[in-house]
Amino acid sequence: MDSTALMDSYGRKLLHELQTNARLSVAELGRRIGLSATATAERMRQMEEVGILCGYTIAIDREALGLEILAFIRMSCNGQQYHRLLDYVQTLEEVRECHHLTGGDDLLLKVTTTGLADLEALIEALLPYGTVSTSLVLSTPVERRSFAVMGKLVSVTKKRHPRR
Repeated sequence: MDSTALMDSYGRKLLHELQTNARLSVAELGRRIGLSATATAERMRQMEEVGILCGYTIAIDREALGLEILAFIRMSCNGQQYHRLLDYVQTLEEVRECHHLTGGDDLLLKVTTTGLADLEALIEALLPYGTVSTSLVLSTPVERRSFAVMGKLVSVTKKRHPRR
């Protein structure tokens, strides 16, 4: 099935409800979006098949696991080291995300560690692969924002900025 056909008003409502609470039963999801439980389950299956729904997950408080440090590490490396670095970061439990970038840096790693000593050891382990630049996260004002599935994003140029 064509993914655009699944993004009608029912599909958008379904995605909105799942982003709000992915633990809702199919029957409850159906009630909220205006479809039967059977039609809702079929819509979800189709959305999974075409890759619109990529998985269902939970959020865990990293600090409850003892992961006190959240940091971003920017890496630059030469072409010979690049693939070795990619292979290596996939083996590191501390790496939560890895993004290939344009611009001056090659990779952006989102990492968590139990403390500064562990972060330092991680940085030292990455040094043979290239240049490392690290930023510690002090706070996170916006985290895991939902996608605007019910409408279009409002361009920042159209929003009014508060006067300071």
